[in-house]
Amino acid sequence: MWFWLYKYILMGPLLSFLGRPKVQGLEYVPDSGAVILASNHLAVADSFYLPLVVKRRITFLAKAEYFTGTGLKGKLTKFFYSSTGQVPIDRTDADSAQAALTTAQRILGEGKLLGMYPEGTRSPDGRLYKGKTGLARVALESGIPVIPVAMVGTDVVNPPGSKMWHFGRVEIRFGKPMDFSRFEGLAGNRFIERAVIDEVMYELMRLGGQEYVDLYAADVKEQAESVDVQTKPAVTAKAG
Repeated sequence: MWFWLYKYILMGPLLSFLGRPKVQGLEYVPDSGAVILASNHLAVADSFYLPLVVKRRITFLAKAEYFTGTGLKGKLTKFFYSSTGQVPIDRTDADSAQAALTTAQRILGEGKLLGMYPEGTRSPDGRLYKGKTGLARVALESGIPVIPVAMVGTDVVNPPGSKMWHFGRVEIRFGKPMDFSRFEGLAGNRFIERAVIDEVMYELMRLGGQEYVDLYAADVKEQAESVDVQTKPAVTAKAG
């Protein structure tokens, strides 16, 4: 119930007003049955605009931190994600990653739309980064088709790191379903899984027009944070 209230009454009209979403290829999303929606990830707004334009409810695998926050903000965040049917996952180690894949298989087994961000985190600079193979493993084990989705302009409406939202133009471009049945029985083969996810990332690059970077976004963010930590003391000393 809360999902539909958010979509059509509480948030949908405001999102439409701010982003004036334009949609291409929505006909590729079936009216029923399990499908994996593989999207690039520019901003938090991606998880709002994608469900806004798709008629069916999308279940995202959301990081566990969204459900464990404290204080009023933490409680509100947990309520929002829980009430809209999102599923918490722990990404701290290999066992947690496997549990997340098992959860994804369960969601698809229930015939739902599963939303996944193959980059694993938001792009730090608007470019498209190397995909993680978890999505490929889910697609190969389930035999479920993958629909690439390119989000464009969400980082303008909702700039990363900013609490403010702005007027802009959001585009959501759906590609044709990708069938990987030719690799049946090869789930677990890291070379095949890499080939599959690279194919998905190529389609996302083609749809969205982003520059591709053959590095993991999380590694780039970690390196940038490390540089910031190392340079701050020097800047402070100079200022003193």
